[in-house]
Amino acid sequence: MKITVTEKKIEFKKELNKLDRFVIEFTSLLNNLKMQYVIVSGYIPILFGRSRTSEDVDIIVEKIDSETFRRGWNTISVGFYCINTKHAEEAYEDYLCSGISLRFAKKNTFIPNIEFKFPKTDLDDWTLKERREVVLGSHRFSISPLELQIPFKLHLGSEKDIEDAKFLYTLFKEDLDMNLFRDFNRKLKTQSLFQRYLQ
Repeated sequence: MKITVTEKKIEFKKELNKLDRFVIEFTSLLNNLKMQYVIVSGYIPILFGRSRTSEDVDIIVEKIDSETFRRGWNTISVGFYCINTKHAEEAYEDYLCSGISLRFAKKNTFIPNIEFKFPKTDLDDWTLKERREVVLGSHRFSISPLELQIPFKLHLGSEKDIEDAKFLYTLFKEDLDMNLFRDFNRKLKTQSLFQRYLQ
């Protein structure tokens, strides 16, 4: 699988799996709605070929007002449903604006599902602002910069997360901005984990 990496874009082709098609369908709706978003966490190593499964896909979405959210809700609800609530106002006020994620799945299913949330931390804001575009064949969507994604996986610290970090680092180490990568290792206090598992 040939992967072309530039500063803001990662371009490649592969045979799509079920989770890829699910992500493409949902993010295509967000693209059409002109919403800014970024995919983070477990789906990213799967996207690039790591052989494991995931029941959910984490997406951070820019903070939007209630009317913009309602338009998005109506569009998403054609093919997906919200697991938390059937009501757009409740979803916005009682969940998103209260720091609680929404979960969306295809109708008549439960998994996989999208964990849909507003930014909560400075890192979330940075990730959204500095997101990278993935061009997968004719499909486009945004993911977290790998310079943060890999240290964050080390920070999470489970065996699965460590293996995700090792996979991504091995695949992309020649393409990383190492100054930025080292900066996030310092901020997340993962230097020793990096030396132990990735070097």
